[in-house]
Amino acid sequence: MSFRLSQRDKDIIAFINQFRAVDRDSLVDIFFKQLRSPVNACNSVMVRLYRLGLIERTQQYSPTVYLPVDANIKKNSQKILHFLSILDVYKQMCTYSTPKQVIVEDKPARRKGGIEPDLFCIFKGSPFWIEIQRNQYSEQKMQEKINLYEDFFFSDEWKSLHWQPEDRSPIFPSVILITPVRYAVSSDHIRIIQVANIHELMEKYKGASKQTKEVSSRTTSSSGKIKINLT
Repeated sequence: MSFRLSQRDKDIIAFINQFRAVDRDSLVDIFFKQLRSPVNACNSVMVRLYRLGLIERTQQYSPTVYLPVDANIKKNSQKILHFLSILDVYKQMCTYSTPKQVIVEDKPARRKGGIEPDLFCIFKGSPFWIEIQRNQYSEQKMQEKINLYEDFFFSDEWKSLHWQPEDRSPIFPSVILITPVRYAVSSDHIRIIQVANIHELMEKYKGASKQTKEVSSRTTSSSGKIKINLT
């Protein structure tokens, strides 16, 4: 049986492969919202791609969640909720600016026991590793996670990651903890940002930017550059 895929079909399949689990409403928002009947159009396309064997789906959730054909994810797995939470963070970012160089479940250390952030991206020109904490952990466990980032910082391996700028010095990403709980974690070497969601991050950024401009307007000395601290 021969069939021809549209560019949108290919983009949808690639998006599902990238995020591992994508709900129908997210597909509507990203690929179909400009149409007159976006939900019906999305349902029609997804049924066709499913029948062609190009995607998998699980109807354990409402609306339907779509998976890659080779994902090896059980259709009732808690991992689906994990991937949907990553997708939700990505969608929040897109309301402000589309992230670039997106990597789901990044493994920059390329070894077992190294850092494994849920998401890497370049957002508004800055690189971030994002940890999404759906469950509450002990502060000791969270500090151990931060310690892994510090270990990676001192390894210098991050300096050769493929997304590093070619025309500037390497940048170590800030670490965003998406969590409803604030942990007493710290680092002398990396920036840690704790927020409940991306909207809170952007509110902090706006507030910090405004404060910086006000300080700049009152400062006559040019001896130092003011650094906006989002933590």
